[in-house]
Amino acid sequence: MTLRLHWDRAGSGDPLLLLHGIGSTHDDFSALRPRLDAHHRVLAPDLPGHGRSAALPVRPTIAAITDAITADLDEQGIGRVHVLGNSIGARVGLELAVRGRARSVVAISPSGLNLPAERLYQGAMMAGARLALRRLRRLLPAIARTRAGRTALLAGLRSKPWRTSEVEAGTLRTGFADADAFWSMLWWGILTDIPTGLDRIDCPVVLAQGTADLISAGQTPRYLPEIRGARFVPLPWAGHAPQSDIPTPILRLVDQAHAAAAERAQAAPTPA
Repeated sequence: MTLRLHWDRAGSGDPLLLLHGIGSTHDDFSALRPRLDAHHRVLAPDLPGHGRSAALPVRPTIAAITDAITADLDEQGIGRVHVLGNSIGARVGLELAVRGRARSVVAISPSGLNLPAERLYQGAMMAGARLALRRLRRLLPAIARTRAGRTALLAGLRSKPWRTSEVEAGTLRTGFADADAFWSMLWWGILTDIPTGLDRIDCPVVLAQGTADLISAGQTPRYLPEIRGARFVPLPWAGHAPQSDIPTPILRLVDQAHAAAAERAQAAPTPA
């Protein structure tokens, strides 16, 4: 089996794909993994050029990233999947839905529909974080070992950064500081990305965004009129990547999306 990306896999049952944001790794979901692993067949890749996944040999557009993920799913004999994604990972999850590869999608703060001024703001914030963390990269493991250090490191991504684990904080080194594809993915995957084909999505979609999200502005609700049947859920006092801010509500959204997909499958006409 030849895979393009590094995958962390656990559990059994319906396949659930976890897709992290730019500058992170699959460990960004560590606060959710015990309960997800207990009930699902969890598939958690590092996105191209992040963590233990090599950068793509082509521009890391949303289409190219999705191509790499679908190719690896095919290699593993996996068809349609449930998706839980954050930021660019949520955007890729929606692209999987456009291609008919998603059974349901929980998209937390998906990129793609921000306005030009918001793109400049978002790009500046992420570029600044990258440059700062590159300068601190040798100190990051020591900083991540303390609660105060984790709070300082993740203050822009989590609304309750003191709740994060050392594993979560460690993604800032393997993601933001060391990611080979950071600059190219920021440009091609976020700042210049324009979603298309959203009207072809025919699976349950939950769009969620933290009310304390300092990065995504108001772009998540803009997906509502583009995706038939999608619903928007605000996450009170949660940040841009709220996996450890509010794990229980996120797990509830995943369960609800699975239930909606099951109901839709039961209601579908049986082929003659």
